[in-house]
Amino acid sequence: MRIHRFGSARFLASVALAALLAGATAGCKTTSDTTGSVASPTGPRSEADSRRSADAWSERYQANPNDAEAAIAYAQALRETGQRQQASAILERASISNPNNMALLGAYGRALADVGHYQQAFDVLSRSHTPDRPDWRTLSVQGAVLDQLGRHADAQRYYASALKIVPGEPKVLSNLGLSYALAKDLTRAETTLRQAVERSGGDVRVRQNLALVVGLQGRFPEAETIAKADLPADEAAANVAYLRQMLAQKTDLKSLSRPGVAAAPSAPRG
Repeated sequence: MRIHRFGSARFLASVALAALLAGATAGCKTTSDTTGSVASPTGPRSEADSRRSADAWSERYQANPNDAEAAIAYAQALRETGQRQQASAILERASISNPNNMALLGAYGRALADVGHYQQAFDVLSRSHTPDRPDWRTLSVQGAVLDQLGRHADAQRYYASALKIVPGEPKVLSNLGLSYALAKDLTRAETTLRQAVERSGGDVRVRQNLALVVGLQGRFPEAETIAKADLPADEAAANVAYLRQMLAQKTDLKSLSRPGVAAAPSAPRG
């Protein structure tokens, strides 16, 4: 069972769950970025495809490390294969030579978030778009970074700004729902995630986020039904098993149902 952040890379996988369950459960699970990891420009790729892409772009990057296009593509492929520290270093070097390249700064900010440098990520992302030309995806990522820093009210304002540009965008709604959950407002989290599910066209990742939030409110049979929807039998069984594991570790479920000050987020694993 994974928490899925959209447009934020893998970094919010374990940390979002750890912060949400801090003081109430033990353990965490790594999620996409996760993000929900940042998708490749051509959509999700297999690991083999990502490795081939990394090999292809490596030669061009090595020939000219200041080539912004090569740095972005090479780093993306590396991130997809789990080489996040190397991806961040590549983008840092390229950004020094291309300080005004918005696309490069956006990729670098996401890579920084991948490796846990959240405040630096937020600062870089803030330079990757401008108030007169805001990018809703970047606003959503900035919200996710602020959630990671424990600034949930600020994060929710960024999601609101993104939703003004793309009303009803399910990826932003999903992130907003998780933000409410991190702030321990599970009722509002569920309402928002249900809106995301309705607009997502059956996106499995959004449904799994909803399943977790429903389960945290003690409605496990309903959560199990949601977790099984649209998944092959083996994946559904794995998600339900993890959901059971998480909920079995609860010590104070009721406290999570009330808004309050969220616990400080933990560092991500793996």
